[in-house]
Amino acid sequence: MSQGEPGIELDTSLGYLLKVASSALHSALEAVLKPLGMTITHYSCLELLAQRPGLSNSELARGTFVTRQSMNVLLQALERQGHVVRPDRAPVGRALPTELTALGRSRLELASAAVRRVEQDMLAGLDAAERDQMRRLLRSCIASLAGPPAAAP
Repeated sequence: MSQGEPGIELDTSLGYLLKVASSALHSALEAVLKPLGMTITHYSCLELLAQRPGLSNSELARGTFVTRQSMNVLLQALERQGHVVRPDRAPVGRALPTELTALGRSRLELASAAVRRVEQDMLAGLDAAERDQMRRLLRSCIASLAGPPAAAP
């Protein structure tokens, strides 16, 4: 920052407030998932598989915002725990499609209920219209940042 340029006012910075909200949500999710023996990534992986059975390691890694290596370690642990199954050999190409087991679905059901409660708590001060508006605004922010970066002034 050059002399004379004001800094960012943290109380009104949307980026900073999003980061604070994200951190608070992360902490609240960790608190409800830990007693279930899950991490946020563990839960996210199971949720993705419930909605899109057969995803590969790479697809799951992208969907949970971790590296392929981290996802591979998690999938091996989930297999040992009996939460997911993967074939010994890829049916096509090299990707091993992963699917939830009955135990995995049962564990996910408990975790999903806990996560829903956290989200309900987070949104308790908003009415339905405000929740819809928040979704639209966040999607717009995401889309804006997914494009090419803005030119520097």
